[in-house]
Amino acid sequence: MSKILNGRDASTMLAQSVNELVYAFSSTPNLTQTNIWNKTVKTVRLDPLQDSLSHVVHSIAEGHVTTAIMPSSFLLSSLPYLYKLAEDKSSVVIHVSAGHCGSFADFTQVMSVRESGVAFLSASSVQEVYDLSLIAQVASLLASVPFLTFFDCRRISDELSSIQLVEKDDLLEFLPQELIDKYREKRVAETGKQSEYLKYKITEERPVDDKEKGTGPRVHDVVKDIMIKFSGKTGRLYYPLEYTGHFEAEFVIVSMGAGATVVEKTLNSMQELYPQKKFGSLKIRLYRSIPDKALISALPSTVKSIAVLEPFDDRNSCWNPLFLDIAAAYQTVGNNYIEIVSGRYGLNEEVDFSPEMVLAVYHGLECNSLQRCFDVASLDRSGIQVGVTMPPDTEQLIFIESHLLATSFAQLSGKNIQVYTKKHATHVRLTETQGSLLPSLIQSADAVVVPTLPLTNDANRAMIEAIESLSDHGHLIIGSPCNIELSLPTNIKKSICRKQIEIVTIENIHSVFNRHVSISSIFSSEECSIYHIPNTWAEITNSPFMIVSETPASLKNSKDLLPVETPYIKALDQVFGSRLNIYNAYQYDSIWSPNKSSTDSATSEFGYGRLINRIQDRARFVNSVIEIIQKSSTLNDEIRILSQWLLLVNSPQCSFKVINEAADLVAHILPSFPSLLPQKELLYETSNWLIGSDAWSIDLGLSGLHHVITSGENVNILIIDTTPYTCQVEIEKRKKDIGLYAMSYGSVYVASVALYSSYTGVLQALMEADAYKGPSIVLGYLPQLSKVADPISALKETKISVDNGSWPLYRWNPELEEGGCEMFRLDSQCIKKDLAEFLARENYLSQLVSSHPDISRTLVSSLENDVKSRHVELKKKARADYARLLSGMNSSQVLPLTVLFGSDNGNGESIAKKIAVRAKLKGFQVKFMAMDDYGDIKDLEHESNLVIVCSTTGQGEMPFNAREFWKSLNGLIVGDINLSEVNVAVFGLGDSHYWPRKEDVNFYNRPGKLLDAKFEVLGASRLVSLGLGDDQDDDGFQTGLSAWLPTLWKALGVKESNSKEEEEVEPVYTDEQMKIDSNYLRGNIAQELVSHSIGALSEVTQKIIKFHGAYAQDDHDLREERKKQGLEKAYSFMIRVRTPGGVTTSKQWIAMDDVSNKFGNKTLKLTTRQSFQFHGILKKNVRSSIRAINKCLLSTLGACGDVCRNIMSTSITEIPEIHDQVQSLVIELTNVLAPKTSAYHEIWLNNSMVAGKAVQDFEPLYGSTYLPQKFKISIAVPPNNDVDVYAHDLGYIAIVDKEEKKVIGYNVLIGGGMGMTYGNKRTYPRTATLIGYIPTDAVVDVTKAVVLIQRDRGDRSNRKNARFKYTVDKFGVDFIKNEIEERGDIKFEEARSFSFEDNVDRYGWTKGLGDTWNFCMFIENGRVRDTADSLCKSGLRELARFHKGEFRLTPNQNLIVCNIPSSDLEKTKAHLAKYKLDNLSFTGIRKTSMACVSFPTCGLAMAESERYLPQLISLLEDTIEEAGLREDSIVTRMTGCPNGCSRPYLAELAFVGKAPDTYNLYLGGSIKGERLNKLYLENVREEEILNEVKPMIRRYALERNGNEAFGDWVIRAGYVKEIKTGKNFHDI
Repeated sequence: MSKILNGRDASTMLAQSVNELVYAFSSTPNLTQTNIWNKTVKTVRLDPLQDSLSHVVHSIAEGHVTTAIMPSSFLLSSLPYLYKLAEDKSSVVIHVSAGHCGSFADFTQVMSVRESGVAFLSASSVQEVYDLSLIAQVASLLASVPFLTFFDCRRISDELSSIQLVEKDDLLEFLPQELIDKYREKRVAETGKQSEYLKYKITEERPVDDKEKGTGPRVHDVVKDIMIKFSGKTGRLYYPLEYTGHFEAEFVIVSMGAGATVVEKTLNSMQELYPQKKFGSLKIRLYRSIPDKALISALPSTVKSIAVLEPFDDRNSCWNPLFLDIAAAYQTVGNNYIEIVSGRYGLNEEVDFSPEMVLAVYHGLECNSLQRCFDVASLDRSGIQVGVTMPPDTEQLIFIESHLLATSFAQLSGKNIQVYTKKHATHVRLTETQGSLLPSLIQSADAVVVPTLPLTNDANRAMIEAIESLSDHGHLIIGSPCNIELSLPTNIKKSICRKQIEIVTIENIHSVFNRHVSISSIFSSEECSIYHIPNTWAEITNSPFMIVSETPASLKNSKDLLPVETPYIKALDQVFGSRLNIYNAYQYDSIWSPNKSSTDSATSEFGYGRLINRIQDRARFVNSVIEIIQKSSTLNDEIRILSQWLLLVNSPQCSFKVINEAADLVAHILPSFPSLLPQKELLYETSNWLIGSDAWSIDLGLSGLHHVITSGENVNILIIDTTPYTCQVEIEKRKKDIGLYAMSYGSVYVASVALYSSYTGVLQALMEADAYKGPSIVLGYLPQLSKVADPISALKETKISVDNGSWPLYRWNPELEEGGCEMFRLDSQCIKKDLAEFLARENYLSQLVSSHPDISRTLVSSLENDVKSRHVELKKKARADYARLLSGMNSSQVLPLTVLFGSDNGNGESIAKKIAVRAKLKGFQVKFMAMDDYGDIKDLEHESNLVIVCSTTGQGEMPFNAREFWKSLNGLIVGDINLSEVNVAVFGLGDSHYWPRKEDVNFYNRPGKLLDAKFEVLGASRLVSLGLGDDQDDDGFQTGLSAWLPTLWKALGVKESNSKEEEEVEPVYTDEQMKIDSNYLRGNIAQELVSHSIGALSEVTQKIIKFHGAYAQDDHDLREERKKQGLEKAYSFMIRVRTPGGVTTSKQWIAMDDVSNKFGNKTLKLTTRQSFQFHGILKKNVRSSIRAINKCLLSTLGACGDVCRNIMSTSITEIPEIHDQVQSLVIELTNVLAPKTSAYHEIWLNNSMVAGKAVQDFEPLYGSTYLPQKFKISIAVPPNNDVDVYAHDLGYIAIVDKEEKKVIGYNVLIGGGMGMTYGNKRTYPRTATLIGYIPTDAVVDVTKAVVLIQRDRGDRSNRKNARFKYTVDKFGVDFIKNEIEERGDIKFEEARSFSFEDNVDRYGWTKGLGDTWNFCMFIENGRVRDTADSLCKSGLRELARFHKGEFRLTPNQNLIVCNIPSSDLEKTKAHLAKYKLDNLSFTGIRKTSMACVSFPTCGLAMAESERYLPQLISLLEDTIEEAGLREDSIVTRMTGCPNGCSRPYLAELAFVGKAPDTYNLYLGGSIKGERLNKLYLENVREEEILNEVKPMIRRYALERNGNEAFGDWVIRAGYVKEIKTGKNFHDI
């Protein structure tokens, strides 16, 4: 049976056919549902970042027939498990795609595990991949040896070929049930209660011979026998070592993989022509189980020279692995006379491994001209021509930019096919003859097929190569209609004439190719027509490749085609608009990455020449104007206008705007001056730019920059640097600092900016550069970490580089010196060594430090010295600690104990601290610190007793403050350190249900297990067995801790005391006690704010300051880099503004904008609770920020903390008059519920604190302990539930008398809430319960009653269950309802009828009160900022300057400009259009998406959210649009943790962060916001998300009933079950 498969799918099909469990490391198709034993085969996707083969080992131990499919990049991390599989004599096959680069493969990673004891089989064609996978399966079972089958990642893995499958009956004959039963009987037994680490590391002491290892003759013989048997069944004969060539060969090539097939087929063709040539080829199939004698006997005894060819790219190795094996085999038998050389091939992606290269190797062997180690591609191939003999009926075609058409045509032909795509060209071979075809690019094509013209530049280059590979008199097939004359580059036309190629045009090329099975039948069809080549083509002289200037319309919007410099060009366009001239933007696809084939495009010299020409033309034009004025005898209006323009042009202070306005007047009169008219454009001032890359800094002289800088001309240069400075490359050592070079001339404007650090700074620098009269250089940073643009990675890299001084932000403006101002302005906090030295020489450093007292010497010192000194300090501290420890041991009664912890959430640190305190009480000399604070790792050998408490984060990862310690410890091997005298005890904390899948079980408490095992391996003694705390136990981790601690004290030789005094020596400091001790929220806030020694606050103060609206945070993106530097974390504060109902005035908007610009990160965050948030505020600026917020009559008090938070209300009401009524209630409730403490005024506004507790506040509503947890209230006005009223502790639904346009009362809901904790089923989201109706005048009393109930009955012992929703469920709805009635002196009526339509915003224009209008704009994820695509923040600020109405922040993070008078309507519309604020042309799914902040600042973040959701939406939008759902709303939300700030559990489609790049996927929320969604998939990454959601979207589009919402459909379609109550949220 024949089937068309690529190498990857061929191995997958066989693996799924003959196994029960298939573990894969990427998305793997189910090519068969059942195996040959009629059992369902299960394919499991594994996380490649974790212990890759641990699941395979576990599955084999359980007796399952198991296999794994993996790329070679994960082999090295799997090495311990390969050793274990070999040691256990496991019967398993690992299928590996070898390499990740090159034109063929890279066997480097495969060879890195060749000593593991696993047998290797190498496939050299797609057919062999399938066949050898079966042979390996049988051999592994018979020989009890694990096999690794590998094949070329490019040439075989991606090649589509016709292969012959083995029938099921034949497969059963090879793998009968009896063989499987025998395998199960021999399954690996348990190896004792050792750690998993030691199970695969330990080896038996007894000697093991080769046969027992399975690496000697036995495996070779078994494989050979199976291959012979296989040949009898299929007719395909293989040998472990297969020789081809002359029987007395003297020159032999040894190779394996696809390259071996190229060698073999080349040799066969050459022997037909030159049978006398004594050449031979040895193809290695069985590797690492080759007996030396078998290898020697496979080659003729006449061999003189051998070339061993491998695709191996480890440049640190002198010799290639296969070469060493061949050389060793000959040395073993005592034959040292054979000349053996080593060659590498197939590693360059652009260079194919061709038959000409094979012949060049043979020629080198024959002439003895090969070096001992050589690159095949570098050999001289001039004069070598060879045509590998193809079957006579073979058709060879090359398709350009049409992979799908090529594949479809080949598959429909019904022939033996080979399809291989290299970038833009797809090579197709068709033949009736069976067997593998040459795995090399086509060199003599019958036809080149180009379905569409014109092509992109890269595709044009591919077309040139294809034309050169076209045989003389071949055919060029072009899809029509198109303009061939204009679309074909000139050198292609020249080649067409030279090779006498016939051009055939086909009008409907796809249809024609899908109806014919051969190229000859296509040529005979009526749709074909011959294009008559013009005679002028033959006369074309040789010319450089000219890039087609017109990009196809279908590609203009392609994100993949955006050049590197696009964001900066957008910035230039925003600033200068029609004035912008980029002078090296000529004949280019990308200015930054110019066309190397065109020597006069996109270079600084060429652009500079064009610019100088323009400057000179302008000077001549001005002289012409002067001449006209001087010759004029009368001063008429025309001369007066010309004179005015001339006066302005010659004025150095005149702005371009004034000059261009004068130019407009001159333009009207130019017809009167015919000599000036042809040069009209020279009237106008333009902004002149050259754009280039950091490559210009390699040699300033060659690049022309030196000439530009020294010219004095008014030239602006933008240089974009893409180097990721956290990954230094060698070229950086040779790069010159253009900024320093230019500043040294004194008369050049220089700015260093970074798009992802400060976009405002970019715009400012561009404007200053343009205004400067002379040369200007702007250095723009845009790091590129990979070929594919990744905004999040670029953002992180930028932040790190700016923070550590690798890319300082500054501006140098010589014009400022004339006004007595400083020339140098620093816009970041750190500068690098070279810049500091320059400033010191110029005496600007002292000025800078004196004018910026916050910039310490540390910040302007060498980064290298900073790191070095900090490292020395840490080592010195460690030695001092150790000395103090020794000095304290004056008697045998004093025992040393070091307690280390790794903790992200505080639990690990708390336990470790408790142990340390108790140990001190028991007489121990104690050291206590985080693991990463420990000094030199080798100082561990001086410890006596070591206790480690370590938490688990993410997917079994070390906590942040333990990673460097673990990295150093894990890097040690036995002998590096002596821990024989060290006693170690480890306690781990984890959650056994956090990763609930069976295959993820190894993530549970993995850090603790790794530490325990590593110390054992290094020779330390265990004080006690590893202790494990599990959050799933009844008392959480305390269950395991309570059992472990007594054994620890016993092991340390002291008794565990029952003294209550000792138990309470370190009492738990609860949040409730903290609030009491804070003296009504004063605490130590004022004292700690004035201390600038550190950027953070104490733990207690961090909690108290939340009540004041501020969160202490640090930047996660910078954590690791700053730790490497020995610096504290990048601490800052988030400040939240209480904005009742989201309503602000224009003056308040400007004030908020000022705060963000002056103190924050220059962005505004509109939150999901209709409030403002500022990020990146430094500790020194917290008081100034809050004071500025209060100055505009807003407040931060109660925006956070255990009080009633910002009260929300519907932003736009159907009846405009209703909004004011609801807003009045919101204001009233806010005033009632706001904390009454005077501490806020004292700390932030009055700047004076009363000493001690002389003044005692009184909180009439909250009391001294406030509420047990936060409390949220919202008011919804049907039909819009934009506030998600069911998500709140207390919700009100307005009941409106539409005729009277008045709110008459409210339905009341209680007990809603979103947050939960992973693994803790006692926490859950809950939708609020409707309990009745009340009149409007009862709302305040009911609200106070509910708050008091929560204050008195809420759980204050466990904050995870302290929200009001748990209080409601604990006491019951009826009980709470009755108590509300008693406390509020109210009787609930039956709830009034109401109906919600949805919970999304009303975008666009709506009618407001009276003669006013409202406009709702889309602000993605609520982040107001200026970007290259939109100056949103600037536009809104300018709007606020004239807007007479108000701004409303919506609960969906958008913004409404409200109450726009009709008189200002057109002006407002024009303003919105100018700044693109009126752009609503987004997909429905994007407009209804919402994300919390998460990384980099949120301390609870587990995964990206705000920064990632837009990217994910983009990946889904193609499918959305294909399905016809562009305008449809699918409410999509994302959070970085399960706390639910974006209310994800009400969304139709939700992603909740679980670990970096990993999310839980929830489905089935209601678009009305009334129903919880349900967990659909756990622990999914981007690829899995897309694989699941895209088909779901397509199916929804086809199956939905009318306007059925997505959330309703997924329930009806059976994806998830409907959730009725919060308590059922976790039910399966």
